[in-house]
Amino acid sequence: MTPRLQRWRQSLKAGWKLLTQNRMGLVGVIMLGSVIGMAVFAPWIAPYDPNETSMVTIDDIYAEPSREHIMGTDDGGKDVFSSFVYGARVSLVVGFTAAMISMIIGGTIGLTAGFLGGRIGNFLMRLTDIFLVIPDLPLMIVIVAILGPSLWNIILVIGFLGWTGTARIVRAQSLSVKERQFVTRARAIGAGNFYILRRHIFPLVLPLMVTNTVLVISLSILDESTLSFLGLGDPTTLSWGGMINYAFTRGAISAGAWWAIVAPGLGIVWVVLACTLVGNALEEVFNPRLKTHHLQGESKMIPHRGLAEPVVTDDHVVA
Repeated sequence: MTPRLQRWRQSLKAGWKLLTQNRMGLVGVIMLGSVIGMAVFAPWIAPYDPNETSMVTIDDIYAEPSREHIMGTDDGGKDVFSSFVYGARVSLVVGFTAAMISMIIGGTIGLTAGFLGGRIGNFLMRLTDIFLVIPDLPLMIVIVAILGPSLWNIILVIGFLGWTGTARIVRAQSLSVKERQFVTRARAIGAGNFYILRRHIFPLVLPLMVTNTVLVISLSILDESTLSFLGLGDPTTLSWGGMINYAFTRGAISAGAWWAIVAPGLGIVWVVLACTLVGNALEEVFNPRLKTHHLQGESKMIPHRGLAEPVVTDDHVVA
Protein backbone atom coordinates (compact mmCIF):
# COMPACT_ATOMS: atom_id res chain seq x y z
CA MET A 1 0.00 0.00 0.00
CA THR A 2 1.37 3.37 -1.01
CA PRO A 3 1.88 6.12 1.60
CA ARG A 4 -0.91 8.16 0.04
CA LEU A 5 -3.38 5.30 0.34
CA GLN A 6 -2.28 4.74 3.92
CA ARG A 7 -2.96 8.38 4.75
CA TRP A 8 -6.39 8.18 3.14
CA ARG A 9 -7.12 5.00 5.07
CA GLN A 10 -6.12 6.66 8.33
CA SER A 11 -8.27 9.67 7.48
CA LEU A 12 -11.29 7.47 6.81
CA LYS A 13 -10.79 5.63 10.11
CA ALA A 14 -10.49 8.89 12.01
CA GLY A 15 -13.54 10.32 10.24
CA TRP A 16 -15.61 7.22 10.99
CA LYS A 17 -14.58 7.37 14.64
CA LEU A 18 -15.63 11.00 14.95
CA LEU A 19 -18.87 10.31 13.05
CA THR A 20 -19.83 7.52 15.44
CA GLN A 21 -19.00 9.78 18.40
CA ASN A 22 -21.64 12.23 17.16
CA ARG A 23 -24.89 10.97 18.68
CA MET A 24 -27.20 12.34 16.02
CA GLY A 25 -24.84 11.20 13.29
CA LEU A 26 -24.75 7.70 14.78
CA VAL A 27 -28.55 7.66 14.91
CA GLY A 28 -28.63 8.70 11.25
CA VAL A 29 -26.17 5.96 10.27
CA ILE A 30 -28.26 3.34 12.09
CA MET A 31 -31.48 4.60 10.50
CA LEU A 32 -30.02 4.67 7.00
CA GLY A 33 -28.26 1.34 7.49
CA SER A 34 -31.49 -0.32 8.60
CA VAL A 35 -33.27 0.76 5.41
CA ILE A 36 -30.37 -0.32 3.21
CA GLY A 37 -30.24 -3.68 4.99
CA MET A 38 -33.99 -4.09 4.57
CA ALA A 39 -33.72 -3.40 0.84
CA VAL A 40 -30.77 -5.77 0.35
CA PHE A 41 -32.37 -8.65 2.26
CA ALA A 42 -35.92 -7.99 1.02
CA PRO A 43 -36.56 -11.57 -0.19
CA TRP A 44 -35.80 -12.88 3.30
CA ILE A 45 -37.63 -10.15 5.23
CA ALA A 46 -40.84 -9.79 3.23
CA PRO A 47 -43.32 -12.58 4.04
CA TYR A 48 -44.92 -12.34 0.58
CA ASP A 49 -43.86 -11.53 -2.97
CA PRO A 50 -45.68 -8.33 -4.03
CA ASN A 51 -45.36 -9.29 -7.71
CA GLU A 52 -47.04 -12.65 -7.22
CA THR A 53 -50.65 -12.90 -8.35
CA SER A 54 -53.15 -14.91 -6.33
CA MET A 55 -56.88 -15.27 -5.82
CA VAL A 56 -58.30 -12.34 -3.84
CA THR A 57 -61.63 -12.11 -2.10
CA ILE A 58 -63.45 -8.96 -1.11
CA ASP A 59 -62.38 -9.49 2.50
CA ASP A 60 -58.72 -9.28 1.45
CA ILE A 61 -59.07 -5.77 0.01
CA TYR A 62 -57.86 -3.13 2.47
CA ALA A 63 -57.83 -5.65 5.30
CA GLU A 64 -56.81 -4.18 8.64
CA PRO A 65 -53.40 -4.96 10.19
CA SER A 66 -53.33 -8.45 11.70
CA ARG A 67 -50.88 -11.20 12.57
CA GLU A 68 -50.92 -12.43 8.99
CA HIS A 69 -50.52 -8.92 7.53
CA ILE A 70 -48.83 -6.67 10.10
CA MET A 71 -49.37 -3.57 7.95
CA GLY A 72 -52.66 -4.64 6.44
CA THR A 73 -53.36 -5.09 2.73
CA ASP A 74 -53.85 -2.75 -0.22
CA ASP A 75 -56.60 -2.48 -2.82
CA GLY A 76 -55.32 -5.60 -4.54
CA GLY A 77 -55.29 -7.65 -1.36
CA LYS A 78 -51.48 -7.66 -1.29
CA ASP A 79 -49.46 -7.39 1.89
CA VAL A 80 -48.48 -3.74 2.49
CA PHE A 81 -45.41 -4.66 4.52
CA SER A 82 -44.01 -6.77 1.65
CA SER A 83 -44.64 -3.94 -0.80
CA PHE A 84 -43.01 -1.53 1.64
CA VAL A 85 -39.87 -3.68 1.90
CA TYR A 86 -39.50 -4.14 -1.85
CA GLY A 87 -40.41 -0.51 -2.53
CA ALA A 88 -37.38 0.59 -0.52
CA ARG A 89 -35.17 -0.88 -3.24
CA VAL A 90 -36.49 1.41 -5.96
CA SER A 91 -36.50 4.52 -3.78
CA LEU A 92 -32.91 3.96 -2.64
CA VAL A 93 -31.67 3.14 -6.14
CA VAL A 94 -33.18 6.36 -7.48
CA GLY A 95 -31.86 8.40 -4.55
CA PHE A 96 -28.27 7.14 -4.63
CA THR A 97 -27.91 6.99 -8.42
CA ALA A 98 -29.41 10.43 -9.06
CA ALA A 99 -27.28 11.91 -6.26
CA MET A 100 -24.11 10.43 -7.80
CA ILE A 101 -25.00 11.92 -11.18
CA SER A 102 -25.61 15.30 -9.56
CA MET A 103 -22.30 15.10 -7.69
CA ILE A 104 -20.33 14.28 -10.84
CA ILE A 105 -21.92 17.03 -12.92
CA GLY A 106 -21.96 19.66 -10.18
CA GLY A 107 -18.48 18.76 -8.94
CA THR A 108 -16.97 18.95 -12.41
CA ILE A 109 -18.59 22.28 -13.23
CA GLY A 110 -17.80 23.74 -9.81
CA LEU A 111 -14.15 22.65 -9.88
CA THR A 112 -13.66 23.94 -13.42
CA ALA A 113 -15.38 27.26 -12.78
CA GLY A 114 -13.59 27.86 -9.48
CA PHE A 115 -10.11 26.81 -10.58
CA LEU A 116 -9.97 28.28 -14.10
CA GLY A 117 -12.14 31.34 -13.51
CA GLY A 118 -12.19 33.98 -16.25
CA ARG A 119 -14.59 33.63 -19.14
CA ILE A 120 -14.93 29.88 -18.73
CA GLY A 121 -15.80 30.23 -15.05
CA ASN A 122 -18.27 33.03 -15.71
CA PHE A 123 -19.95 31.07 -18.51
CA LEU A 124 -20.31 27.96 -16.35
CA MET A 125 -21.74 29.91 -13.43
CA ARG A 126 -24.20 31.81 -15.62
CA LEU A 127 -25.31 28.43 -16.97
CA THR A 128 -25.69 27.26 -13.39
CA ASP A 129 -27.75 30.35 -12.54
CA ILE A 130 -30.09 29.62 -15.45
CA PHE A 131 -30.76 26.09 -14.20
CA LEU A 132 -30.98 27.38 -10.63
CA VAL A 133 -33.84 29.80 -11.29
CA ILE A 134 -35.90 27.24 -13.23
CA PRO A 135 -38.35 25.45 -10.90
CA ASP A 136 -37.14 21.86 -10.74
CA LEU A 137 -40.40 20.05 -10.13
CA PRO A 138 -42.44 21.54 -13.02
CA LEU A 139 -39.52 20.95 -15.38
CA MET A 140 -39.15 17.35 -14.15
CA ILE A 141 -42.86 16.76 -14.73
CA VAL A 142 -42.67 18.11 -18.28
CA ILE A 143 -39.52 16.14 -19.19
CA VAL A 144 -40.72 12.85 -17.69
CA ALA A 145 -44.10 13.28 -19.39
CA ILE A 146 -42.32 13.74 -22.74
CA LEU A 147 -39.71 11.01 -22.33
CA GLY A 148 -42.04 8.52 -20.68
CA PRO A 149 -42.41 7.32 -17.09
CA SER A 150 -39.54 4.84 -16.84
CA LEU A 151 -37.17 4.34 -13.91
CA TRP A 152 -34.04 5.42 -15.75
CA ASN A 153 -35.74 8.48 -17.21
CA ILE A 154 -36.67 9.54 -13.68
CA ILE A 155 -33.11 8.94 -12.44
CA LEU A 156 -31.54 10.90 -15.30
CA VAL A 157 -33.99 13.79 -15.00
CA ILE A 158 -33.45 14.14 -11.25
CA GLY A 159 -29.67 13.78 -11.63
CA PHE A 160 -29.32 16.28 -14.47
CA LEU A 161 -31.47 18.90 -12.75
CA GLY A 162 -30.14 18.54 -9.21
CA TRP A 163 -26.49 19.54 -9.66
CA THR A 164 -26.77 23.32 -9.34
CA GLY A 165 -26.38 23.53 -5.57
CA THR A 166 -23.36 21.23 -5.64
CA ALA A 167 -21.74 23.32 -8.38
CA ARG A 168 -22.03 26.57 -6.42
CA ILE A 169 -20.72 25.02 -3.19
CA VAL A 170 -17.77 23.34 -4.92
CA ARG A 171 -16.91 26.51 -6.84
CA ALA A 172 -16.80 28.55 -3.63
CA GLN A 173 -14.49 26.02 -1.99
CA SER A 174 -12.29 25.80 -5.08
CA LEU A 175 -11.88 29.58 -5.16
CA SER A 176 -10.72 29.48 -1.54
CA VAL A 177 -8.32 26.56 -1.96
CA LYS A 178 -6.61 27.77 -5.13
CA GLU A 179 -5.46 30.95 -3.36
CA ARG A 180 -3.50 29.03 -0.74
CA GLN A 181 0.25 29.20 -0.64
CA PHE A 182 0.96 25.58 -1.50
CA VAL A 183 -0.90 25.99 -4.82
CA THR A 184 1.23 29.00 -5.69
CA ARG A 185 4.41 27.07 -4.86
CA ALA A 186 3.22 24.13 -6.94
CA ARG A 187 2.86 26.46 -9.91
CA ALA A 188 6.31 27.90 -9.24
CA ILE A 189 7.97 24.51 -9.58
CA GLY A 190 6.22 23.85 -12.90
CA ALA A 191 3.12 21.87 -11.92
CA GLY A 192 0.38 21.96 -14.53
CA ASN A 193 -3.27 22.83 -14.00
CA PHE A 194 -4.46 19.23 -14.17
CA TYR A 195 -1.85 18.09 -11.65
CA ILE A 196 -2.73 20.88 -9.21
CA LEU A 197 -6.43 20.21 -9.64
CA ARG A 198 -6.00 16.47 -9.10
CA ARG A 199 -3.45 16.47 -6.28
CA HIS A 200 -4.21 19.67 -4.35
CA ILE A 201 -7.66 21.09 -5.13
CA PHE A 202 -9.78 17.97 -5.51
CA PRO A 203 -8.72 16.26 -2.21
CA LEU A 204 -9.76 19.36 -0.26
CA VAL A 205 -13.08 19.73 -2.08
CA LEU A 206 -14.05 16.04 -2.05
CA PRO A 207 -15.27 15.91 1.60
CA LEU A 208 -17.60 18.82 0.91
CA MET A 209 -18.91 17.05 -2.18
CA VAL A 210 -19.55 13.85 -0.19
CA THR A 211 -21.39 15.74 2.53
CA ASN A 212 -23.57 17.54 0.02
CA THR A 213 -24.25 14.31 -1.86
CA VAL A 214 -25.68 12.68 1.27
CA LEU A 215 -28.15 15.56 1.53
CA VAL A 216 -28.94 15.35 -2.20
CA ILE A 217 -29.91 11.67 -1.72
CA SER A 218 -32.85 12.71 0.44
CA LEU A 219 -33.93 15.35 -2.08
CA SER A 220 -33.73 12.80 -4.91
CA ILE A 221 -35.94 10.37 -3.00
CA LEU A 222 -38.44 13.16 -2.36
CA ASP A 223 -38.45 14.09 -6.06
CA GLU A 224 -38.98 10.47 -7.11
CA SER A 225 -41.79 10.09 -4.59
CA THR A 226 -43.42 13.28 -5.86
CA LEU A 227 -43.24 12.18 -9.49
CA SER A 228 -44.60 8.75 -8.61
CA PHE A 229 -47.38 10.28 -6.53
CA LEU A 230 -48.37 12.42 -9.53
CA GLY A 231 -48.62 9.28 -11.65
CA LEU A 232 -45.31 9.73 -13.52
CA GLY A 233 -43.49 6.84 -11.88
CA ASP A 234 -42.45 3.66 -13.62
CA PRO A 235 -45.58 1.45 -13.70
CA THR A 236 -43.45 -1.69 -13.85
CA THR A 237 -41.68 -1.00 -10.55
CA LEU A 238 -42.95 -0.42 -7.03
CA SER A 239 -41.66 2.47 -4.97
CA TRP A 240 -42.88 4.26 -1.86
CA GLY A 241 -44.19 7.15 -3.93
CA GLY A 242 -46.03 4.71 -6.18
CA MET A 243 -47.63 3.05 -3.15
CA ILE A 244 -48.97 6.41 -1.98
CA ASN A 245 -50.27 7.16 -5.48
CA TYR A 246 -52.09 3.84 -5.69
CA ALA A 247 -53.58 4.36 -2.24
CA PHE A 248 -54.92 7.82 -3.09
CA THR A 249 -56.25 6.94 -6.52
CA ARG A 250 -57.85 3.66 -5.46
CA GLY A 251 -59.95 4.84 -2.55
CA ALA A 252 -57.78 4.14 0.48
CA ILE A 253 -58.91 7.34 2.20
CA SER A 254 -62.61 6.72 1.65
CA ALA A 255 -62.16 3.12 2.82
CA GLY A 256 -60.36 4.27 5.96
CA ALA A 257 -57.26 2.25 5.05
CA TRP A 258 -54.77 4.64 6.63
CA TRP A 259 -52.09 1.94 6.77
CA ALA A 260 -51.75 1.94 2.97
CA ILE A 261 -50.60 5.58 3.10
CA VAL A 262 -48.85 5.82 6.45
CA ALA A 263 -46.38 2.98 5.82
CA PRO A 264 -44.70 4.38 2.67
CA GLY A 265 -45.00 7.92 4.01
CA LEU A 266 -43.10 7.01 7.17
CA GLY A 267 -40.49 5.24 5.03
CA ILE A 268 -39.83 8.43 3.05
CA VAL A 269 -39.63 10.54 6.22
CA TRP A 270 -37.32 7.95 7.81
CA VAL A 271 -34.78 8.01 4.97
CA VAL A 272 -34.89 11.79 4.54
CA LEU A 273 -34.33 12.31 8.26
CA ALA A 274 -31.50 9.74 8.28
CA CYS A 275 -29.70 11.43 5.36
CA THR A 276 -30.12 14.83 7.00
CA LEU A 277 -28.62 13.62 10.28
CA VAL A 278 -25.71 11.90 8.53
CA GLY A 279 -25.08 14.93 6.31
CA ASN A 280 -25.02 17.33 9.26
CA ALA A 281 -22.71 15.01 11.20
CA LEU A 282 -20.33 14.71 8.24
CA GLU A 283 -20.29 18.48 7.94
CA GLU A 284 -19.21 18.78 11.57
CA VAL A 285 -16.56 16.08 11.08
CA PHE A 286 -15.10 17.68 7.96
CA ASN A 287 -15.39 21.22 9.33
CA PRO A 288 -14.82 21.13 13.12
CA ARG A 289 -15.06 24.94 13.31
CA LEU A 290 -18.84 24.56 13.04
CA LYS A 291 -18.84 23.26 16.61
CA THR A 292 -17.46 26.51 17.98
CA HIS A 293 -18.56 30.10 18.08
CA HIS A 294 -16.29 33.04 17.39
CA LEU A 295 -17.04 34.42 20.89
CA GLN A 296 -15.73 31.27 22.58
CA GLY A 297 -12.15 32.19 21.92
CA GLU A 298 -9.41 30.66 19.85
CA SER A 299 -8.33 28.24 22.59
CA LYS A 300 -11.44 26.09 22.08
CA MET A 301 -11.16 25.89 18.30
CA ILE A 302 -9.14 22.69 18.04
CA PRO A 303 -9.35 21.10 14.60
CA HIS A 304 -9.43 17.34 14.24
CA ARG A 305 -6.31 15.98 12.59
CA GLY A 306 -6.35 13.48 9.79
CA LEU A 307 -9.73 14.38 8.30
CA ALA A 308 -10.93 16.20 5.27
CA GLU A 309 -8.76 19.27 5.45
CA PRO A 310 -5.09 18.31 5.34
CA VAL A 311 -2.28 19.91 7.27
CA VAL A 312 -0.67 22.63 5.17
CA THR A 313 3.07 22.99 5.66
CA ASP A 314 5.48 25.39 4.01
CA ASP A 315 6.44 22.86 1.37
CA HIS A 316 3.53 20.58 0.62
CA VAL A 317 0.22 19.19 1.78
CA VAL A 318 0.08 16.26 4.15
CA ALA A 319 -3.26 14.45 3.74
